[in-house]
Amino acid sequence: MRSELLALRAGHVFDGVDVRRSGMVLVEDGVIRDVDFTGAAPPEHAAVTDFGPDGWLLPGLIDAHVHLCWDGTKDAVAHVASDDHEAVLETARASAATTLATGVTTVRDLGDRDYLALALREQVPPTERPDIVAAGPPITTHGGHCHFLGGEAEGADALRAAVRERAARGCDVVKVMVSGGMMTPGSDSMYQQYDRSDLRLITDEAHRLGLTAAAHVHAVPAIADVVDAGFDTIEHFSFLTPDGVDLRQDLVDEVVRRGTFVSATVGMMPGTTPSAPAVVARFAALADAVAKVIASGARVVPGTDSGISPGKPHGVYPYGLMQLAEWGMPNSDVLRCATTEAAKAVGRAGRKGVLLPSADADLLVLGSSPLDDISAVTDIRAVYRAGHRVR
Repeated sequence: MRSELLALRAGHVFDGVDVRRSGMVLVEDGVIRDVDFTGAAPPEHAAVTDFGPDGWLLPGLIDAHVHLCWDGTKDAVAHVASDDHEAVLETARASAATTLATGVTTVRDLGDRDYLALALREQVPPTERPDIVAAGPPITTHGGHCHFLGGEAEGADALRAAVRERAARGCDVVKVMVSGGMMTPGSDSMYQQYDRSDLRLITDEAHRLGLTAAAHVHAVPAIADVVDAGFDTIEHFSFLTPDGVDLRQDLVDEVVRRGTFVSATVGMMPGTTPSAPAVVARFAALADAVAKVIASGARVVPGTDSGISPGKPHGVYPYGLMQLAEWGMPNSDVLRCATTEAAKAVGRAGRKGVLLPSADADLLVLGSSPLDDISAVTDIRAVYRAGHRVR
């Protein structure tokens, strides 16, 4: 039995690339059937919702870096590492619902525990969560960054087996902790956990199995090895040094040449500060580096790292888009990087991030113009997931 045909109308339509006026999107069976700009009347049997001349129809937004199992408190690490499997899964369920309500209809989860993002994807109906592009536990060294998530592997055989396990379980992407990080006691962001040969092995095996590869990396020498190894996305791309931030323009240029995606870590709740002292001390320099990466023409997409701290709770995504605008990205490019470009980065090109026939019917409706003011992404009038209105 076919589902009801919906006709959604608004005075403005952003299709993932361009803005058009007075459009109509027809939705049926969870997919977009047609997009019309001729002013034609809706089909007689369609259920029509007209959001008015000031309304904006957009593809659902995409967050390229979340942690649904993390609860966004100061004790987020202790919570996700606890023995209470059901409590962590319930956190993921609540995180997914909060994220969906902000108009983010697709997320890439780059670090869960015990493959709980896959369990969430299987157990929770699509209308109660975003589409989840899952990595499972990130691959890390013994005792390395986020080792408590269960992804420890070292040596060629173990690394190859780790990639194969993720493919067999149904993951979409392999996440690798190339350098240390700030959320793990005793870990050093300047320390490189895997050498270039290990990284090439991981990316080659992931690509052979049809998975993409994402690299968590902070230190400058590690960034060079990540670029050379052919990762699909680079997380953070922060160019940290012991004394500050040292942007290597030659590496930025190579990323631009290769078309590698940079998943910029953006979004903080107003009135909060980063939880990591190293970020607080370098924040102005990090912001300047991101602005230069944006200006270089790199394929930047927003990844909030939501869930890791009180300043980055689930639902912080709109503030990430505002931050990109503050750092010099034109509002039209912010919309593209949050939709079409992000869909390409997370492996959902053509299905997500566009308003085109046969694409998934994940849509966001705003009440004012995000081209005039990107903060309009908080002026939400409706959210549709898989063809169903969920807000």
